[in-house]
Amino acid sequence: MAVRTPHRSPRGLTAVAALIALGAVGCSDVSEAVGSAKDGAKKAARQRSVFSLDVGDCYNPNGKAEGEAYLVEIVPCDEAHQGQVVGEFAIQQARKYPGEDAVTTIADTRCPVEAQKYAPDTWALPQGVGLSYYTPTAESWATDDRLVSCTYSLDKGTFKGTLDTAKTLGPEQLTYLKGSNAVYEALWANQPETDDIEGDLDAYQAQAKAVAAALDTHLKGLKGVKGAQVGTLHGTLVKAAGEWRKAANAGDLDTFYVAYDAGFTLIDPNKSVAARKELGLATTVPADEAEVWAP
Repeated sequence: MAVRTPHRSPRGLTAVAALIALGAVGCSDVSEAVGSAKDGAKKAARQRSVFSLDVGDCYNPNGKAEGEAYLVEIVPCDEAHQGQVVGEFAIQQARKYPGEDAVTTIADTRCPVEAQKYAPDTWALPQGVGLSYYTPTAESWATDDRLVSCTYSLDKGTFKGTLDTAKTLGPEQLTYLKGSNAVYEALWANQPETDDIEGDLDAYQAQAKAVAAALDTHLKGLKGVKGAQVGTLHGTLVKAAGEWRKAANAGDLDTFYVAYDAGFTLIDPNKSVAARKELGLATTVPADEAEVWAP
């Protein structure tokens, strides 16, 4: 998924509704102008500082998706909107502003975790929705701003409804999703920066070790989840964990390639569709994941 990092502004702004002067125009024009004025006033009344965003807020950004942000338009979640705040946390690691890159790294690590607490089934997200966040700037840090607001949002278009699905899911569903999400997070969070496996084998083996560990945890959770299809998936993932461990411990490049390819194939999201259906979860593989595992 694409990650954007809009920043908080160190300054607070008050929303001002523009007044529209109506001259001697036709009834149709007057009606349109009045409607436009009402819409403008409604939008202005909904403006809120990015400092006051709360988890659960549905919003429309003002301006570009990247760069400094001052205000957003808060809207009811049953209305069309571009994003929703799905998690937040305060940066506690440093007294001084750690720098934009460090703040982004922290958000990259924490926001997926916070977002999945709120919307655990990422397959059920509206198409095109991606993780983004509002972070402190150097200026706002000086005013004790430490909060990162994690959001799911669209670059283009809108969606309706809240993404707060955690409350509607049962224990077995949540157990499955927690383990499954952790596997793919381990895969992508540890993806080496270079495609040169031979030149960066240590990094690829570290990734394999992380995925194997996540699979082991997922498999422990699945033991308590009932269902024939879940049992079939459990068997597949046992094999996957074995291949990832082989890749992590491979003593030569050829052994690594064979195990890595097998392990990658065995965690193809399509292999979990039947188990997801049995558990009553979303069954459409997200487009970005489907593309990765496409033949």
